[in-house]
Amino acid sequence: MCTACHGEDGTSRTAGTPHLGGQDRLYLERALADYRSGKRQHVPMTSLANALQPADIEALAAWYSARPGFAGSVP
Repeated sequence: MCTACHGEDGTSRTAGTPHLGGQDRLYLERALADYRSGKRQHVPMTSLANALQPADIEALAAWYSARPGFAGSVP
């Protein structure tokens, strides 16, 4: 579900979509929690975050944070 916008390795190829690879695990967990609570507003992300269980959020955050970071510019 994440790869369509954020890339298979966390490197986005879509303008305006952030890279997730190498991001801090706690930051990613908090961002998804904020989409779920409505603190962060983005219709597709809110919908996707609401479909995730807490264990899914932890696993996704751990996986993306373990990927190499992207040294280039944001698309």
